[in-house]
Amino acid sequence: MLNINIICVGKIKEKFFTSAIDEYSKRLSKYCKLDILELPDEKIPDNANETIESIIKEKECDNILKHLKKDSYIIALDLGGKEFSSVEFSKKIDNISMTNSKITFIIGGSLGLTETLLKQCNEKICFSKMTFPHQLIRIFLVEQIYRAFKISNNESYHK
Repeated sequence: MLNINIICVGKIKEKFFTSAIDEYSKRLSKYCKLDILELPDEKIPDNANETIESIIKEKECDNILKHLKKDSYIIALDLGGKEFSSVEFSKKIDNISMTNSKITFIIGGSLGLTETLLKQCNEKICFSKMTFPHQLIRIFLVEQIYRAFKISNNESYHK
């Protein structure tokens, strides 16, 4: 069974967001082993300048790097990444699973990911050029992973 890990910066506090993630996690248990690792985000001061933001981003990304497993195919969610349709994303997961038993998705903090971390990734994907709260992106990701499995198994799911 495929192991899918999601490493994300920041906790989700809103119950309606956690309920959605829990629901998709439960649905995914039929297709894969899903683990979500929430890492603490660094507080960004109101008067933060570029240097302070860079230090904060480095701390968050260093923490992510500590949790990456070398035997996993690593995909960063990044605005500079490739955009996929749901069918293309499903094929991508199928193709990766042919040679890897583990896929790790990374969702960085609000300041994004460092170049050092991005270079460690096998791939970068982008869900949208629009800006969304990280909590929603996490829901988008687990929903799209679920949809990918439904597509690859020729099972019906709303379009």
